[in-house]
Amino acid sequence: MFEGKSIIEILNMGGVTLYILLGCSVLSVTIICYKIFEFWSKSRVTRVEFIKKLTKYVEDGKLDEALDYCDSVNSPLASVSKAGILAFKVKGETVSENAMEREIMIQTVNLETFTTILATLGSMTVYVGLFGTVLGIISAFHDISAVGAGGIAVIIGGVSEALMATAAGLSVAVPASVAYNFVAKKIDKFVIQMEYCVSALEEVLFKNRSK
Repeated sequence: MFEGKSIIEILNMGGVTLYILLGCSVLSVTIICYKIFEFWSKSRVTRVEFIKKLTKYVEDGKLDEALDYCDSVNSPLASVSKAGILAFKVKGETVSENAMEREIMIQTVNLETFTTILATLGSMTVYVGLFGTVLGIISAFHDISAVGAGGIAVIIGGVSEALMATAAGLSVAVPASVAYNFVAKKIDKFVIQMEYCVSALEEVLFKNRSK
């Protein structure tokens, strides 16, 4: 059916919905690539490695060095720890805990950037594809009524072309849904790591205050 046809001709066969789905596909792939790179860059330092080095600075009373270390690490853990240490230096451990909890919320919102778009694409594109198919089939049956029963064999090709919209919709929706589930799971993991970091840092800061 597609032999000898260009991409533009294939898109024209499916109508305007294929152009919409193409745009959705490009957007979805862009967001997926962005989130993969973002999570990779923020996971280059492991939780164990980060906490071990940070707590060593704090235990030795080197809070400025601890802050410098946080600035050198691109991770939500570093941002949460920095907020806690800064608050601890000014007002003490209770305020430090509150500051870290607030920073966890901020970092979680940052990690969730664009995830709503992925979820929307995962659910919406299926219906866009079905809509395109329905329009194509309506057009095909309209042609059948115009040419009579003798043209049914020709019109079958139009129906098959209309079904391309459904296939295209699924091809966009499935990767977007899988990617959204992956991103959501990764964000949950980051949140758990941040909460663990808060607990570990609170313990060390309390010991540091008691000295």
